Amino acid sequence: MNIGHLIDDARRRAKTLLASLLAAVCLLSLAGCANIGTISESSLESCNVPDASTTPNPPKLPNVTRSKLKNPREITGPTTAYTRSDQIIPISNAPFEQQKLPVTVKSADGPEQTVTDTTRILALNQNGGLAAAVYALGFGCNLVGRDTATGSSGMDKLPKVTVNGMDLNAEAILALEPTVIITDTSIGPYDVQLQLRQSGVPVVFVPLTSNDGVNGVGKQIQSVADALGVSDLGKQLVKRTNSEISQTIQTIQTTMAPADESRKPRIVFLYVRGKSIYYWFGEGSGADSLIQSIGANDVAKEVGFNGMAATNAEALIKAKPDVIFAMTLGVQSAGGLDGMLGLPGIKETPAGQHRRVVDMSDYEIMSFGPQTAQVLAALATAVYVPEQAYQPEHKPEVVEKRLDDMKQEKQ
Repeated sequence: MNIGHLIDDARRRAKTLLASLLAAVCLLSLAGCANIGTISESSLESCNVPDASTTPNPPKLPNVTRSKLKNPREITGPTTAYTRSDQIIPISNAPFEQQKLPVTVKSADGPEQTVTDTTRILALNQNGGLAAAVYALGFGCNLVGRDTATGSSGMDKLPKVTVNGMDLNAEAILALEPTVIITDTSIGPYDVQLQLRQSGVPVVFVPLTSNDGVNGVGKQIQSVADALGVSDLGKQLVKRTNSEISQTIQTIQTTMAPADESRKPRIVFLYVRGKSIYYWFGEGSGADSLIQSIGANDVAKEVGFNGMAATNAEALIKAKPDVIFAMTLGVQSAGGLDGMLGLPGIKETPAGQHRRVVDMSDYEIMSFGPQTAQVLAALATAVYVPEQAYQPEHKPEVVEKRLDDMKQEKQ
């Protein structure tokens, strides 16, 4: 390492130490204090990260025997799938000790980007998975803002830099003085991302893996780790996450999912907003991997529906789903369960007739990040053993926060 790199390293470590000391003072103060830049007091919760662990910790699943379970195609009534915790466990509490900066990586949109400073990170994409990966790598205290889809505990108080759903706001982003931005092509406009890069901030596009669903989780995590100069930590996190996912899928498919093909529930994932079905998540959208991972049949694959596109009542009726997956706030925006069931074609399906809708937090269900095993466990329990589905005592704060976001987007 040359003298310039030594100086950069010393500056980086000094910044990190100062940030840690400020966070400690703030957390001990009854009144609290503002963070660097435009981050609010409430965002200091992001620096209260849990203890790190390299040991896989697959989620708890009901202790059941599938032969004694009710036929999932005959279960009636709605279920909300909740993960038992939305708190992400980092792989390390001291990632800087293993970090190698500067690091030069090839951005997925072409040009190489050199990252020299990770003290102020923005990780922005459509499903929140990039920020979750940053947090899980141990950089939770370095996140300075969030996209609309990021809302897990520890990140939900960060200032939002997206408007009108998923449009990046350049002014809001630059006001946070990020030292590196990690993103992908699921969010934009691209002109804004280029503008940010031209301002001197390294903007690293990672490969878009959401369409790979469960199978793309590890690739996304490793890409983020490489951009932050912690490739080895990335490998550890990928190993832990994939172990949790594989163990969870194995348990679901051997103890909960029916072995008899005729009893496997037929599931469709609908993206509902207001009084319309915006999209049907088809084969290759990522949603299909969720359905298949819990041992159910993805009706989109049966009818040859690919990608993510608008559907119609006739196609939905023909598909005959037993269960409809939906995002919690999508159901609420439609006027609740009754409002959703009134959308064209839904009442005519077995799912509609049985009022069988399984909804889950918009933040979680399609995030495909370090919490994927938790998501699969919650969905499988809601589908096969709804009477044992975890229910929090109080409405999760994250849902309230997302409702506030939606209200602001309409203004």
